[in-house]
Order: sequence, then C-alpha cells, then structure tokens
Amino acid sequence: MELGLVGLGKMGGNMRERIRRAGHTVVGYDRNPDVADVHSLEELVGKLSAPRVVWVMVPAGEPTQSTVDQLAELLEPGDVVVDGGNSRWTDDEKHAGELAAKGIGFVDCGVSGGVWGLENGYALMYGGDAEHVARVRPVFDALKPEGDFGSVHAGKVGAGHFAKMVHNGIEYAMMQAYAEGWELLEKVDSVTDVREVFRSWQEGTVIRSWLLDLAVNALDEDEHLDDLRGYAQDSGEGRWTVEAAIDNAVPLPAITASLFARFASRQEDSPQMKMIAALRNQFGGHAVEKKP
Repeated sequence: MELGLVGLGKMGGNMRERIRRAGHTVVGYDRNPDVADVHSLEELVGKLSAPRVVWVMVPAGEPTQSTVDQLAELLEPGDVVVDGGNSRWTDDEKHAGELAAKGIGFVDCGVSGGVWGLENGYALMYGGDAEHVARVRPVFDALKPEGDFGSVHAGKVGAGHFAKMVHNGIEYAMMQAYAEGWELLEKVDSVTDVREVFRSWQEGTVIRSWLLDLAVNALDEDEHLDDLRGYAQDSGEGRWTVEAAIDNAVPLPAITASLFARFASRQEDSPQMKMIAALRNQFGGHAVEKKP
C-alpha cells in the first residue's frame, strides 16, 4: 500500500525504513528538508492515490493539532489519518470528531520500540473503528515485531493512546525499582561489583527483562554512572496516567511514587535518576545531561 508519513525524527525515520522494507511505498514529510521526500503536506497528499492513509508522527499538543488541522483541509472523504505520536487520548476524541465531520477516518496508535524498533519491530496499540483500522492493517503488520504478539486493536478511538499511556506508567515504576535497587547495592560496602550482580540477574530470575538488559548495557558504558547527572525528564504520559487514576478512583501507588521521584531529581543530583536517565537513553535515545 501507499502511506504518507509526517514526522521523520528518531522514531518516524526508522518507521519509514521498516515499512519500506516490507514492500510498501512511503512518502515522508519533515520540516527538515534533508530527510524529507517532499517539501510540504500539500505535496505529500498529492503524491498519494485515493483513498489515502496519512500517519502523523509529531510531538503531542499543538504540533499534532496543527498537522491534523492542515490535513483536514487537504484530504478527502474516505481518507484516514493515523496519529502515532504520544497524544493524550482526550485529544484523539477531539481529532476524530473534527475529521469525521469531513468524512475522514481517524485511528490513534500508541507506538513503543524506541531506537530499537527498526530491527526489532514496534509494539502497537491502536484505537478506532474496525473499517479504519483495516485500512491501516498492512502498515501495522509491517511495523510490529515478528510473531503473534506486539499489536492490538485496543478499542474505540482513544484506546490506543490510553493503553500506551498506561504502558509508560508501568515503565516508570519498573525503571524506578531497578534504580532504587541499584543505588542500595552501590551504597553498601559488602557488595563489590554491582554491575555483575545486575548482569547475573539476566538469566533465571523473576526480574529479568529487556529493561534489565539495558541497565547492564548502561553500566558497561559507565560502570558507576559517574558521567551522568541525576536528572530525568518525564514525558507527560506518567502525569496523565496518575491523573486518569485519580479520575477513575484507581490506586496507583507505585506509578505515582515513580513520577514524584522524577520530580525529586530536579532538586538534587539523585543517584537513582542516573539509572533512570541511562535507561531512557538506552531504549529510546533520549538525551542525558552530563556532569559539567
């Protein structure tokens, strides 16, 4: 099939390549002309045969809203827009309504895979009407990991991003647990090789995971994380997860505590946040702050 892809950053650029490897045609647009296939959204839409599918991969909030607004004027009834960024699920409902008024379908898709997705595939959580999801299915199949899992039609519009938000909330808590354990091991005199303790957990233990593998990668690069500041950003989805928990009266003590721990990193050079920062860099290529 043909796909228009808007946003060719760390994720979008690799997604374009993986979709092309599966034999599909991708026309990519980015504000950076060095990576773009076309120079405007108008040109992108003009390159695609109707009915079109355009996948938006830009930052949440105003950049996504602006792109959806422009596509609403350029696309035609029967076309479909996919928001694959990290938008809030309530924005999906708004965008779906705006596009439906013009006969344009909408699918929201949470995408997980970071800088490793090109080779390993992307976990996909999507929401929307079955007919619109079916139109995008060949792209979902191209992006997902090999095997039976890694892709799910989570429900109605907004369900994909809601599922991805909860995924990221769980990720916050898991990273926090590894970071706290690492700091405690580093603190005591009796444990003389913390990195190898972490490495030993990679086989045969109940806490083995890809995040643990990435922690070991980070410690191989900088054994005591001496080069990092104990500062970690929060992407916004952790906050949204806690807000949704409050709205639905669901207790999330571990996820909430992990979010607040990141706030604590803004106030001091937290050893735990060195590990959080290292993990975010390993799986997603997120920037880290080096010590001066």
